[in-house]
Order: sequence, then C-alpha cells, then structure tokens
Amino acid sequence: MQRVAIFLFMMKKILSIYAGLAVSICLILPGCKDSITASDVDSRVMPQSNISFAADLQPVFELKCANSGCHDNGTMAGGLSLTSCVNAKSDPGVIVPLNSKTSIIVWAVEGQAGIQPMPPVGINKPFTSEQDRGLKKWIDEGAKCN
Repeated sequence: MQRVAIFLFMMKKILSIYAGLAVSICLILPGCKDSITASDVDSRVMPQSNISFAADLQPVFELKCANSGCHDNGTMAGGLSLTSCVNAKSDPGVIVPLNSKTSIIVWAVEGQAGIQPMPPVGINKPFTSEQDRGLKKWIDEGAKCN
C-alpha cells in the first residue's frame, strides 16, 4: 500500500511539472515573433547612411526577388541570384560599387533604360521609395557585403 501511495505522489509531482511547462509554453510562444512579414519589410525606413546588405537589403531581396522562380539559387532568372551579397555582385554590371547610376539593378528596380521593371508587375509589389533609396545609397557607399 505504501508503494502505491509513493507512486501516486510521484505521478502528481510529474504531472504538475508538465502542466507548469505547458502553461509556460502557451504564455511564451504567442509573444515570439521570428518571421518578418511583407508589411514589416515595406514599412521599414532605411538608414540615411551605412546601409547594411544583411540588415537592410537582404530582407527586401528575399521578399521581392529571391523567391522560387525568380532570382533564387535554383532559377537564377537572367543569370542572377539575389540570395546573398556575393551572388548579387557576381555580375560586375548589375551592381557597380560607388555608382548606382550605372548599376543595372537600379535601372531594373526603377524600370529605366528600357529594362522591364523588377519585380515584374503582378508578381510582387515594387520596391518602395525607401527601398530604392537604400539600394542606391548602399551601392554609392561601395556595395559592401556587410
């Protein structure tokens, strides 16, 4: 009889620990936000200087360019992958460090020089004016992979 009482006591302890963990998880997880939404990316104000590829531009490229069927590593539309800074800079004419005016990527984002606007109309929303300004500033600052 004493073994049964000890067993039941231990089971109650174990169940109370699991119940506490379950409640904690239910309270903590809804507060976690580890994904960036399109609204987050499009509403972000770019810094006036020291544009970071990783922090400022990569989220834009991931959302608007490097998706399946476009400028991802598998498809590489137009021979260009925008999944990383190194890939983005692999064709010297696409991004001309220190010169956004001659960078094909800017022409594409703005639909200049007879280039189809990127992203294509109807596929993704175009770059916001802040994203366009940030891209040009990053290039004019030397297009560093930072």
